Amino acid sequence: MQLGINLGYQDWGKGLANAVKVAQHADRLGYSSAWTAEAYGTDAVTPLTWLMAHTENLKFGPAIMQMPARTPAMTAMTAATLDAMSGGRFLLGLGASGPQVAEGWHGQAYGKPLMRTREYVSIVREILKREKPLEHHGEHYDIPYSASDATGLGKALKLIVHPLRNEIPIYLAAIGPKNVSLAAEVGDGWLPIFFSPYRYQEAFGGAVAEGLAKSENPEKPFDIAPTVSVIVGDDVDALANYVRPMIALYVGGMGARGKNFYNDLAVRYGFEAEAKLIQDLYLDGKKQEAAAAVPLEMIDEVALIGPRERIADRLDAWKASGVGTMIIGAAQPDALELMAELAL
Repeated sequence: MQLGINLGYQDWGKGLANAVKVAQHADRLGYSSAWTAEAYGTDAVTPLTWLMAHTENLKFGPAIMQMPARTPAMTAMTAATLDAMSGGRFLLGLGASGPQVAEGWHGQAYGKPLMRTREYVSIVREILKREKPLEHHGEHYDIPYSASDATGLGKALKLIVHPLRNEIPIYLAAIGPKNVSLAAEVGDGWLPIFFSPYRYQEAFGGAVAEGLAKSENPEKPFDIAPTVSVIVGDDVDALANYVRPMIALYVGGMGARGKNFYNDLAVRYGFEAEAKLIQDLYLDGKKQEAAAAVPLEMIDEVALIGPRERIADRLDAWKASGVGTMIIGAAQPDALELMAELAL
């Protein structure tokens, strides 16, 4: 199992120097990758570029670049540029985001995310292969644009530069079984959030197998790369309180009632009553109460917290689950060092 580090949502104006130190420390420890994020604050690409320039071996990927924010062509150009600048150290993480961000922030119809993702990945791959000028006429993307308001001057184009690699690994963020199946079919990796090694086979094993069976290369390597909060310390209950607000935010607040993918995931893991309570409290403005309602059992499904011995014992399930890259979400140098000792 390889290790990555999630550098997440940083206040880059104040915290970039510290993030560079963390990335360099992970690089020295033998971590394989580092990942940045975006929602509706800082973007994922700008800090990634800076961090990549200050490291030597780490591969870097956005987790994720939001598809509603960029045309497929812009994403392919960015990927080709960063891959060339870094000597082949770029990983392309993509995701559909959610309807609140897609429509409320980017002004794009959320539409049919499965079809959008399929078309998007296909276009990016075609651009990077650079075999012929790009033409794509699908439900979501029409290139060259040919609708009734088109000028008629659009021309099928081919990437001017020659990419360092014509096949840059594409990782897809996915939560529901259909999205996970698509990730296995068209992607090189899956970026799950709140991944449970104990529930993986029941919740997603069939979806991954189905997607790989539909793939052009069913035997291809497929990297399952979840982000996992890791906190080292003796007081498990106290450490759990550092994780609870994040779980409450996603399970309770990242979406509306009846349309929250993270809440659905908690239900899929067997926490139906807890997920409902967390959401009700959070959407009623009781965020602290919502966090307090996150049980330790739920935290232990998706995170590694506690003293060294407890983390080492629970890590066995992660190693056995089929995870290829564990992306560590940790602010403690001790946690990064412990995971390197236990997993590498």
